[in-house]
Amino acid sequence: MVGTIRLTLALLIAAVATPSLALYQVVAMRTGLLDERPAPRAWHRLVTKLLGFRIQVRGKPAADRPLLIVSNHVSWTDIMVIGSLADVHFIAKSELGGWPIMGKLSRLQRTVFVERERRRKSGQQAGEIAQRLGKGDPMVLFAEGSTSDGNLLLPFKSTLFAAAHMALEANGGEPVTIQPVAIVYTRLQGMPMGRQHRGHAAWIGDRVLLPHIRELLSEGAVDLEVHFGEPVEFAAGSSRKEVAREVEARVRSMMAAALRNPI
Repeated sequence: MVGTIRLTLALLIAAVATPSLALYQVVAMRTGLLDERPAPRAWHRLVTKLLGFRIQVRGKPAADRPLLIVSNHVSWTDIMVIGSLADVHFIAKSELGGWPIMGKLSRLQRTVFVERERRRKSGQQAGEIAQRLGKGDPMVLFAEGSTSDGNLLLPFKSTLFAAAHMALEANGGEPVTIQPVAIVYTRLQGMPMGRQHRGHAAWIGDRVLLPHIRELLSEGAVDLEVHFGEPVEFAAGSSRKEVAREVEARVRSMMAAALRNPI
């Protein structure tokens, strides 16, 4: 009952706020007369508040450009969390573009949609990301390629790290900053999550979205940590596979530390 009430209220608030923020963003994108950054960040902050998320942040986004932020991936809520903390753009699976509401909102944030299963298109997709990096857009890559249960980190896929190499070449050899980020869901209703409870926050496979939202709202406050790690420089001579392994190791280390000793 409580979950249903909270879900209804959250949807009503979102339904009131979203159209005005979306309209602002449309005008900003089409005319260039308004700043595109505030509306997406305000919407992400609203969603995290409605979900009852309490976010602890360690470190901060790097100021260097070009900037590729590379994070682990636990749930669709990761997008809202990072988007509430920084003015960024996302690299997402092409399926998201087909979602009725989220797809349209993602386009308003100029998300780059990729088809990870189609290897023949990987060069083209990396090229699009490289162009955005070259224009100064901070891009967020969930390098596991899929969501995990929040307890373990899946191996990073290095394919889209090629975007850093392309951006490097396109900008006359100017290094690309790659910043590792760890998102860790740590507490539920103030109590530390164990391995068996961390799946409450995770959104894996073919789970239906609305029931997952209802679960999050019915269970109450969720605490999570976002750790912005020390950047890795992708410079001339860098190997995308070696850089991917180094970034993966740093994310894994930050995750392990947060899981052992949550804030």
